Amino acid sequence: ARHLLSRDGHNILLDCGLYQGRRKDTWDRNRYFHFEPSRVDAVLLSHAHIDHSGNLPNLVRQGFAGPIWATMATTDLARVMLRDSAFIQEKDAEWLNKPTQRRRHPGIRTIEPLYSMEDAEQAIKQLRGMEYHKQFEVLPGLDVTFYDAGHILGAAAVIMDIQRGDQRKRLAFSGDIGRAGLPLLRSPEIPYNVDWLIMESTYGARTHDPIGDAKEELRQTIVDAVERGGKIVMPSFSVERTQEIVYFLNELYNEGHLPQIPIYVDSPLAIDVTAIFRQHEECYNDATKNTLRTNGDIFGFQRLSYVRDVQQSMQLNAIKTPCLIISASGMCEAGRVVHHLRNSVGDSKNTIVFVGYQAENTLGRKLVERQKEVNILGEPHEVHANIVTLNAFSGHADKNDLFEYARTVKEASPNLKRVFLVHGEEEGLSALKQRFTTELGLSVTIPSLGERIALEEMNG
Repeated sequence: ARHLLSRDGHNILLDCGLYQGRRKDTWDRNRYFHFEPSRVDAVLLSHAHIDHSGNLPNLVRQGFAGPIWATMATTDLARVMLRDSAFIQEKDAEWLNKPTQRRRHPGIRTIEPLYSMEDAEQAIKQLRGMEYHKQFEVLPGLDVTFYDAGHILGAAAVIMDIQRGDQRKRLAFSGDIGRAGLPLLRSPEIPYNVDWLIMESTYGARTHDPIGDAKEELRQTIVDAVERGGKIVMPSFSVERTQEIVYFLNELYNEGHLPQIPIYVDSPLAIDVTAIFRQHEECYNDATKNTLRTNGDIFGFQRLSYVRDVQQSMQLNAIKTPCLIISASGMCEAGRVVHHLRNSVGDSKNTIVFVGYQAENTLGRKLVERQKEVNILGEPHEVHANIVTLNAFSGHADKNDLFEYARTVKEASPNLKRVFLVHGEEEGLSALKQRFTTELGLSVTIPSLGERIALEEMNG
């Protein structure tokens, strides 16, 4: 996600994420910008997920020196996320440059990391935290307010009030929209009096199972997997999804409904993120606050172990009895989960459980599609493990939630001129455009990469 707003010689960037997918497709798309980074005045960051924040160090590396505005929780999360991403960038380049890899791919050039830890640290220095609902000036004539997006801890819709002469216009950027009734967090807030809406469409053509079914589906999946006699590997995003899973596991444990198996959260990043969750109770919904008062620790119970040490992580691969390993990254493109998958996908007793969105061309997507053979760390592996997808856990609004979001924004915005649908695959973008146009009577545009659109033409 990356959207550039230009006005009177100033430039504001909405998000600066890493594109994820096949290495050959992502390299140029992530390395090169369609604009000059040094001419960007400020970044408005909706949330800390890497597909929204992960290219900030590269932006800084290429000359961006302005502030990066986000909510307080997002700035805390971004610090650990960007350091982790820089570590992965450096290690990935180091691995690809090994003599064994160069012999396997003789034509490959020396790989430089997209950015370094030094770049990430500089980007972190430019982070500026702001509370929800507190308006602040980014540039003269441009005031910004963060609304709760309900997607992950600290996620925000970015509301921009633009003064032009004696007119004041409002541009809203939805960021990633969450779902009502999710554990831990508040439901998404609806912006009002909006003139233009930039809106995500990740699940524009899909529906989720009801969130109320999530805990029981998780319990039943674990029970079934234990009966098969193998391990359960759960690729999970370190931010939000891991904490949601642990929250439900905690409840199942306290209710006596959890099978007697060890559970490991094998992700240093998830451990750091969980510590940040503990610091930001202001983002919790009322139910979670009540549980916290009675339970004391919503992210810990007797059979749960957090694994930070590399050697201990490697030892998990030697376990032959049933256990649950929750590990990052969520789309299986990097991190410790890749090694767990390499050691698990070939055994029919094992179960791979997906609890989040898998982008096109990622290893996670290929497994969800039940491809018979996948490449893991450059080597082919036959897939015999049981593949399970729990759709109820998505932190993204589905097609019906997105429709309702647009409907309520329109209801609260009598002057809404146009909706720009972004951050989605072609099927979802097209499906939403059709529904918004025919059922809501909205004017809808799907911008293409690099396209320029003048909002002044739509003042009408």
